[in-house]
Amino acid sequence: MRGRKLLPMLLAVFALLAFAASCSYESPPANGNGTDEMPALWPIALAEGEKLQVIATTSIVADVVANVAGDSIELTTLLPPGIDPHGFEPAPQDVAAVADAHVVFASGAGLETFLDDLIESVGEGIAVVPVSHGIELLDVESEHGPEDESEHEHNEEGDAHTWLDPHNVITWVENIEHALSAVDPANAETYQARAAAYVAELQELDAWIEEQVAQVPEANRKLVTDHTALSYFARHYGLDLIGAVFPGYSTLAEPSARELAELEDAIIDLCARADAALT
Repeated sequence: MRGRKLLPMLLAVFALLAFAASCSYESPPANGNGTDEMPALWPIALAEGEKLQVIATTSIVADVVANVAGDSIELTTLLPPGIDPHGFEPAPQDVAAVADAHVVFASGAGLETFLDDLIESVGEGIAVVPVSHGIELLDVESEHGPEDESEHEHNEEGDAHTWLDPHNVITWVENIEHALSAVDPANAETYQARAAAYVAELQELDAWIEEQVAQVPEANRKLVTDHTALSYFARHYGLDLIGAVFPGYSTLAEPSARELAELEDAIIDLCARADAALT
């Protein structure tokens, strides 16, 4: 039943728009633009019957970790579903959970702005694995003009929503498998087998999404989103991002009246051209 949590999420994304990829399953590429560095990892001595204690920062990271690890680990998720990591403040129980963990998996690429302070409060010795390591980040400028940069806070590293490109999800799976196999070599074969199976599952889903996109006329492959988070998805599937209601990489961003008016004009213009094409 691996991937069942991820399937509805991706299918819902595609339905609203009107994971995963054809790349091979190899070792992660060299570090790309702006992703975090991988920590040094070594085997952890576990007592007989003891499981690896693993923290995932978000439910999305946790889903991928669970697909790779299965029942071989004890997995805890820091952020409840629907909580924006840009504004998350760890509670005392979160600090305690991280302190007890053998390894922490984070999306990385600047998404979890709270994480550095959290790890510092716990102390050294916690291995934090940024699953986006090796991914070339899209620049903020690719979706915002220079005039927008002074008006909204953004991640200087780039767009942190890496999981919305299926090629990037493959990298996540590889990074997670390599990290788990390094710290828990007794279960390495399990991690490797589950990772390979999950990659195949994601590739099948990616092919299905591409088939659905192909049924949409190329001129109509336009997107308007709630906030600027689908750049990787749009690039991978050849979709054109018209704009976003919240013109930033966080739902905490607030649009100006000018930006809302410009977005409304863009939508009206797009609809008018679509109507003209049908007459």
